[in-house]
Amino acid sequence: MNIYINEEIEKFDLDDALLHLSSQRYEQVMRFKFEKGRKLCAAAYLLLCKGLREVYGIEELPIFTYGQHGKPSIVGHPEIHFNLSHCPSVVICGISTHPIGVDVESIRHANDSLIRYTMNEAEACMIMDSANMDVAFTRLWTMKEALMKQQGTGIDDRIKNILTAPHVPIKTVFNEGKGYVYSIACEDIHN
Repeated sequence: MNIYINEEIEKFDLDDALLHLSSQRYEQVMRFKFEKGRKLCAAAYLLLCKGLREVYGIEELPIFTYGQHGKPSIVGHPEIHFNLSHCPSVVICGISTHPIGVDVESIRHANDSLIRYTMNEAEACMIMDSANMDVAFTRLWTMKEALMKQQGTGIDDRIKNILTAPHVPIKTVFNEGKGYVYSIACEDIHN
């Protein structure tokens, strides 16, 4: 498993990046109304390209096909699994030989209604008892989303209890200095 992170979105050169995208990704990037969304979409793709070059020696630009719930895969390379995620200041890409899910989120406010909607009773108590409720909530949220993305289902009605069922290993990292949390769900996580 390989993880690639770009924390320099503000410095990201979108004009240059547009020259290095597949036509499919270029169209996706240009669907975003605002430059920030365009930067995030392009940066995620370029992280994937970097990983494919470094890990597999693949130089051609990847073209995606999408599963039933929207999970992308690379045309011609069913053996390569990847997942992309971004928040306003960070982009992450995970690449593996096993299904993988990644999620990155800026630390978000843990409001009561969102906690009740997304967390089971034990998780809600864990958040409420935490020294930093916002970090605790964001950590659990990224774990849930990474796991659902790994499974290729997207967010569904299992959200409250997805972490209580047997599942693949999940690694979570909190970057306090940059104010974000990311989680990775994948069979080949090595701590």
